[in-house]
Amino acid sequence: MTPGPERLTEGDLDDALWRLLSASDRDDPAAFAAEHDRAAEALDAATDPRWVAWRHALAARRALADGDPEAVAAGVAAARDALGRCLPCAQTALTLAYLAAVEVATDHVDAAMVLAIDAGLLAETAAADGPSRALHQAHLWLSLTLAALDLEELAVAQALQGSRVADELPGVPDRWRLLQLCAQQHAELAQALHRRGQGERARELAGTAVECAEAARALDWEAGPADQDLLDVVQAWAMAGRGEVEDALGPMRRAHKRVHRDGGTWLRGYADLVLARLLTRLAGNRSGGGHDAEATDLLVDAAGAFAAAGDRRRYRQCLLELGQGTAAMGRPAEALHWLEAYRADTGRAHARGRELWAEMFVRRSRLREAERQTAHLRRVALEDPLTGLGNRRSAERRLGGMRVGAEPVSLAVVDIDRFKAVNDDASHSHGDEVLRRVAELLREHSRTGDEVYRWAGDEFLVVLPTATEAQALAAVDRLRAAVAGADWGDLQLPEPVTVSIGVATAPAAADEPLGWRLLFDTADLHLFTAKRGGRNRVRAHGGRAGDDTP
Repeated sequence: MTPGPERLTEGDLDDALWRLLSASDRDDPAAFAAEHDRAAEALDAATDPRWVAWRHALAARRALADGDPEAVAAGVAAARDALGRCLPCAQTALTLAYLAAVEVATDHVDAAMVLAIDAGLLAETAAADGPSRALHQAHLWLSLTLAALDLEELAVAQALQGSRVADELPGVPDRWRLLQLCAQQHAELAQALHRRGQGERARELAGTAVECAEAARALDWEAGPADQDLLDVVQAWAMAGRGEVEDALGPMRRAHKRVHRDGGTWLRGYADLVLARLLTRLAGNRSGGGHDAEATDLLVDAAGAFAAAGDRRRYRQCLLELGQGTAAMGRPAEALHWLEAYRADTGRAHARGRELWAEMFVRRSRLREAERQTAHLRRVALEDPLTGLGNRRSAERRLGGMRVGAEPVSLAVVDIDRFKAVNDDASHSHGDEVLRRVAELLREHSRTGDEVYRWAGDEFLVVLPTATEAQALAAVDRLRAAVAGADWGDLQLPEPVTVSIGVATAPAAADEPLGWRLLFDTADLHLFTAKRGGRNRVRAHGGRAGDDTP
């Protein structure tokens, strides 16, 4: 019995989304429609751009099942518009990948390719945030989309990435589904390479498919009958691809019988296609054939099932294999019929699809390289290579953007005491190590929100936004004490390292706001006073701190 509409809150939408994605991935349009009906009211009420995007994406999937291409196009366009207001994350990658799967199901190859590229790039970026269910689902839908575009190698890569992500998550059903997908995509790639004459590589991939299927069976999870049947079909196909055709035939016939008794339209077509391929291989292994006619009948049935299910890719595969099979049987007129149908349905779309993917992949690679080069140049321009702190140019850029006088702000100029002696009495390598450690101590002991830069030589600058003079004196004296209290024994220096610090503050709402250069010069003057006063101390206009004369 189909459940009636049920009121869901926005908090329930995450659970509803996973059910909808699972139903989208099954050969059961009625199950998806029922889940969609349950979630429709909550989706319609949601205003967050993420859920607005999903509302339209799922509506497009519903229109696909209803055979309404105009509504599919409208849903995809509205979803993409909403995604423009979403943050770049794994959820956005998943939505893009799902839309790509919808587009490829409507045979919009170019649009599906562009969406897949965007989703793939975003999934790569989102991987830095760690594993998530959204990320592995993004890889799953990308794999399904790329397989539908006849890009089997890329489909396998996405399935493997998804499986690795799922392995780091607690959900056993998700791991099972990704292993099933890995088995299927490896078996499909093995079939493609076998067709191209790459037998050894095809057998290796078929072996991996069998391993993935067995790994799925080893999990403590009982999948639904349709998923189990699909895994049985894939494993039998993979066994045949590994060269065990006769051993695979019995399990395949049993799975085929179950599928035709209980399975949906697409799964029946898939089982027909795989059994036909096994019989074709078996006929090729035996002189005199004997299975050609049965294989042809199965391919005809499979083509009809895939056409009804909207799987244009496998429909085309059936047409091609029917043309090749009937030609090998000496029936040229029939072969020509099937091959003409294949050419008419394939032609421009898939040739253009492969070309577009190659072009986009090159563009994406060039873009990523340009981004790396830009990041490198930015680091060179704004980062001190020795300490990793922002350099003087970076500090001046920051100071130039400050609203001095709009709120209190303090600057502290920090200088390492007797640093020349370190270089002269020890070595420049010791001097470099002192600079690195002082930089790290300043960064580690600064207040949250304060910024440390290497200004020049052994001089550092600390920017303390919103700090009054009293607050700045307290904060920078902690920095002075941290350096003085550090353990410098391993460097065997003639005496411990200390710093002197000069502080200047621009109060808020000053009658004549100070420019940052005057503020810096004032702090530098106070630094000179700290040096003359005995070093290892802090000086400011209205106060002092840290009079710890060594």
